Amino acid sequence: MLRLKEYRNQWFSNIRGDILSGIVVALALIPEAIGFSVIAGVDPKVGLYASFAIACVAAFTGGRPAMISAATAATAVVMVSLVKEHGLQYLFAATILMGILQILSGALKLARVMRFVSRSVITGFVNALAILIFIAQLPELIDVPTQTYWMIAAGLGIIYLFPYLTKAIPSPLIAIVVLTLIAWSTGMELRTVGDLGELPSAFPIFALPQVPLTFETLQIIFPYSVTLAAVGLLESLLTAQIVDDMTDTPSNKNQECYGQGTSNIASALIGGMGGCAMIGQSVINVSSGGRGRLSTFVAGAFLLFLIVVLNDLVKIIPMAALVAVMIMVSIGTFSWRSVLDLRRNPLPSSVVMLATVVTVVTTHDLAKGVIVGVLLSGIFFAGKVAKLFTVSKQSDESTNTLTYRVEGQIFFASAESFIHSFDFSSAHAHIMIDVSRAHLWDITAVGALDKIVLKLRSSGAQVEVRGFNRASADMIDKFALHDKAERQAASNSLH
Repeated sequence: MLRLKEYRNQWFSNIRGDILSGIVVALALIPEAIGFSVIAGVDPKVGLYASFAIACVAAFTGGRPAMISAATAATAVVMVSLVKEHGLQYLFAATILMGILQILSGALKLARVMRFVSRSVITGFVNALAILIFIAQLPELIDVPTQTYWMIAAGLGIIYLFPYLTKAIPSPLIAIVVLTLIAWSTGMELRTVGDLGELPSAFPIFALPQVPLTFETLQIIFPYSVTLAAVGLLESLLTAQIVDDMTDTPSNKNQECYGQGTSNIASALIGGMGGCAMIGQSVINVSSGGRGRLSTFVAGAFLLFLIVVLNDLVKIIPMAALVAVMIMVSIGTFSWRSVLDLRRNPLPSSVVMLATVVTVVTTHDLAKGVIVGVLLSGIFFAGKVAKLFTVSKQSDESTNTLTYRVEGQIFFASAESFIHSFDFSSAHAHIMIDVSRAHLWDITAVGALDKIVLKLRSSGAQVEVRGFNRASADMIDKFALHDKAERQAASNSLH
């Protein structure tokens, strides 16, 4: 658990910046939450209530200060068939189970799997998300009045130029206010937030899902809950890593699992859908000066205030203003350096990054892209490590002995090459295999050594293997078949 002083510092060390950045994020959350509700096939208030609950609760229980969590497209697409086939109440039940599974993931410290996500995968994930954020703005850029383009251009101008005057107030907030005043005062006919759907006019209330507490209900929701929990944690942990890099501060990934779980349970209990971290809004928050937990809480709390108390004002905000902010996010999120590095980086790294981008953009599924990237990284790594061993041989004709010296790592990926490094047609009467500079990692390596020794002995040679390190000797002692007496001797020499 966080120490009290550190936790207090995460709340109150940047009050002004966190409040202002949280207001900007709250405004940007409205169209996103409504859009994701539409994707999931539910009323807009389900996504809006979820964004409020998830952000506020994650601010207290999460492990990454300044990261924004809310309703997201990644989880919304998983919910579509559940809502369509079984109804909204089953979605709430599935979201509660989703949260429980995420809390269990934190208890089991499953966040450690992030160690297997390479930098190339993270870069591909970021670039793909930047592209998806831009693609999501296209409906607001196609077949729209000309003044929409002028308003977006003006918004981008304010966002990028206003910081040269002062950074005391986030430029995206200034852009939203200025463009809203211009649209309202001139009477421009622009698409507004109110055109997206009806905003709720009442505060959410606590309610348990109205589903039968039976095994049949569990059978229905469990597959969805597992998928939601996995997708939500994957996107959240990747986003946490990105915010770590942006702010040059560490975060507690296992604590983030707890935070995501508790916030999703809270969301379901007030009629909200499941969600996870949002990289776009997190980038807005950090870019606008947000650094602490207060920024996340303000984003959620001010969102609820906007949609319930100031909904008449929110309805007139032109979509052009929010599109300008999201285009800024898209441009800022994309790793432009990665394009230049394509020719400098090793080919496998570039292939992994591009494969992640292509998979995410074509499927609109972040989880699939990351899985493809991780699998490719594993394949390339295994291929590279498989070459990190050598087998040299030296012949002593006076004693008719042939000595093989093995150096490096022997495991499932290098086992086949290891076997092919030996000459089974040799006429030497004595063969020595020296593995003092080698390490046998798994039973595949032990099996390869068994095969080599037994094959050499079948040709009439006397074979001796020597030099096992402690870990390799333990593997030989437990699993080798070529010589039990030899296994026992290897074990006795070390114990």
